[in-house]
Amino acid sequence: MKKTTFKFKDFFRLLDQVHPKYWQLVVGTLLGSLGTLSGLIVPKMTGNLINTFRHISPGLVIGMIVLIVAGLIAGMFSGLVLGYFGQDVISKMRRLLWQKLLNLPVTYYDNSKTGEISSRLVNDTSQINNLLANTLPSAVTAVLQFIGSLVIMLTMDWQMTLIIVVAVPLITLLMLPIMAQSRKIGKILQDKLASLNSNSTTVLGEIRLVKASNGEETELTSGNADIKKLYDVGVKQAFINSLTSPIINMAMIILVVSILGYGVYRVMTGSMRMGDLVSFLMYLFQIMTPVIVVSQFFNELSRTSGATERISEILQEKEENKGTDLIVDISGKTLKVQDLTFSYEEGSPVLHGINFEAKPNTVVAFAGPSGGGKSTLFSMIERFYEPDSGQILIGNHDVSLIDLDNWRRQIGLVGQNSAVMPGTIRENLLYGLDSEVGEEQIWEALKMAYADGFIKEMEHGLETQIGERGVKLSGGQRQRIAIARAFLRNPKILMLDEATASLDSESEAMVQKALGKLMKNRTTLVIAHRLSTIVDANQIYFIDHGTVSDYGTHEELIHSTPLYAEYVRNQFKGIK
Repeated sequence: MKKTTFKFKDFFRLLDQVHPKYWQLVVGTLLGSLGTLSGLIVPKMTGNLINTFRHISPGLVIGMIVLIVAGLIAGMFSGLVLGYFGQDVISKMRRLLWQKLLNLPVTYYDNSKTGEISSRLVNDTSQINNLLANTLPSAVTAVLQFIGSLVIMLTMDWQMTLIIVVAVPLITLLMLPIMAQSRKIGKILQDKLASLNSNSTTVLGEIRLVKASNGEETELTSGNADIKKLYDVGVKQAFINSLTSPIINMAMIILVVSILGYGVYRVMTGSMRMGDLVSFLMYLFQIMTPVIVVSQFFNELSRTSGATERISEILQEKEENKGTDLIVDISGKTLKVQDLTFSYEEGSPVLHGINFEAKPNTVVAFAGPSGGGKSTLFSMIERFYEPDSGQILIGNHDVSLIDLDNWRRQIGLVGQNSAVMPGTIRENLLYGLDSEVGEEQIWEALKMAYADGFIKEMEHGLETQIGERGVKLSGGQRQRIAIARAFLRNPKILMLDEATASLDSESEAMVQKALGKLMKNRTTLVIAHRLSTIVDANQIYFIDHGTVSDYGTHEELIHSTPLYAEYVRNQFKGIK
């Protein structure tokens, strides 16, 4: 496995992108340091109290109480300020990351697992927050506490301090291999969690497919394997953790017993007072605590290094081409595709040398064998992908130069399985619209889509929850809602990708009537499913193996293109 080394430069470069309020980090750390300083004075005062036990000074007692309370208040406000700082940074980072994810091209999602992307947004940002708001400030105050305690101990008794100076590095050296292994396991554990999150999200998202295919046992085996890997890593982590505490405790006991034995001897010989010995032991504990905190800090650095790297990778991804500020009204303009070539993977073109033309308010159909590239062509027009070569023109304008938002607002797609969002019917109808739509307009669109009837029959009407992926609706109902949404968008160019292919005959008839209304007075591109659509098209392009084999009207292609004639016979048997 690749070793991950934490780089503060990369970490703070990532933080700088969200413009954090560093003054809050400084103030929080300073307050924490003040609390630590008060803690450094208390042992010395305790020693003085013990040494003057028979003649205790009230001022000393009051001063000690004030100091303890002041330290507690400083620590409380330190935690509050640092907590606010961390949450502010993570909130900004999540917003930045979410904005980035929404602006990444479709190609990124083609090659990434949704669950792992979600893990970056939630888990990795939380890891950064933990380091920033908790571990880093704690490490700073721990170092201050260590140095302060050591200096005070040297002034008190350099001989006893020498024992500690020798012992602490030895304990640290003893712990280094365990700490290194802990960092390594922590990184593996995070990766395994992201993998489990991704796989479970995928399976549960397609639970109907799993059940319909009797895939429960397969997924149970696969899921159990992932959980077993997590278990194995977790056991290793538990083993490492089980070693850490006992070793540190044993070392501390040995050190304390050694110091205590030597200190008692010094007290008995009269070279040290009892109060000084108690103070010295209190400082000893204050030295050991920072050692543990700093070791945890390095473990946290390793985990955060992976999180930083993964988030930075996403933020460095190239966003989809937004075009320029060019705003074009595409009404009445001809859509042209010239010598278009595209490949998902280099060297394996899916489309090559595609040429076609769609004049205003005409119907252009695309026919051909499955896998020929028809749906990919639609994705190119929607600008989900950029061509390897060639161009798409609207009028005399290269589509890639038009403002992306302006372009997509003027085109509409109704696909074979129209996507819907979890929520109400109303929310889905209005999804993505940038203008106010009245109740009358909504019901008019639903009426034209033949969707008003079944919605009125629902108890909650437009406020009906449709479930994830619209599972509470039939296929025909989802399609009609998609068509109603297209009516509300009122696109200048309409694209129909086998919009009735997966419907039963009754639903297909209803949807086909709605599509007929939707296609009126607008440029329509159709991936043909019904023979009647092909027959009625102004122009048909036959696409086979990513190229346009021939084009013309239905009658022309029947006589001029044997491949088309055979395709019609095979695809539309019994339909004349």
